[in-house]
Amino acid sequence: MSTFVPGHQVPGFFMLTNNQVKFIRSLQLKKFRDIHHQFVAEGTKLVLDLLQEQHPVRAVYALQEWISEHPVNPGTELVEAAEKELQRITSLTTAPPVIAVFDISSVIPDPASAENELVLLLDDIRDPGNLGTIIRIADWFGIRQIVCSESTVDLYNPKVVQSTMGSIARVKVHYTDVCVYLEKLSKPVKVYGTTLDGENLYNLHLSASGIIVIGSESTGISGQVKKYLTKKLFIPSFGASNHAESLNASVATAVVCAEFRRQTMLQ
Repeated sequence: MSTFVPGHQVPGFFMLTNNQVKFIRSLQLKKFRDIHHQFVAEGTKLVLDLLQEQHPVRAVYALQEWISEHPVNPGTELVEAAEKELQRITSLTTAPPVIAVFDISSVIPDPASAENELVLLLDDIRDPGNLGTIIRIADWFGIRQIVCSESTVDLYNPKVVQSTMGSIARVKVHYTDVCVYLEKLSKPVKVYGTTLDGENLYNLHLSASGIIVIGSESTGISGQVKKYLTKKLFIPSFGASNHAESLNASVATAVVCAEFRRQTMLQ
């Protein structure tokens, strides 16, 4: 593979071997991401955000035009590839100008952090688009940690990675036994959860730190997790017909996070 050196002309198109193509495409499956501890990021914003946050990178494959416009660190393996080569390794309908392979970082969640900041806890979120959007919402509202149940969809699923729109670079996402995690919390930490039998979100005093639990799209917060809640929250409906059964998990997350942050600003 060729290495890009800023200020020098990159050699001609590098033709990916069939083995390389097979390897990169294999990372679309969780089985192989787990084996190799690597994942694929596609598109300019996503790749640049990860590089800017110094996420460990294995290789960047890009069009010559992209390379010319986006200098990267000299130590980064940057391969000039033709559009047809990128089309062979993309998971998207149309290949973006850049595709990169990054290492998967392993971080252990610290329950003590909830004493000083807001942490999202996701209980069995299965939809990749929901998880990706929730990560973007966390990034928007300055929430830096998300703790996921082991049954939550894989963070590095290509659809999740793509739908984070780069926020995956700034929000730490951990997978663990959430009941064990909640059991380790210190007593003063408040654990909020969205439930249909909760109190009106807008009538409560919300803390600037603690855990916000978001439940499954279909069944809500599980019984095992619900017993750890110190306060149940309900998002009231204002529609005249009131026919909507519930909110999408990511929409509910946005509403709740916005109210937490609004109250923090007023304190």
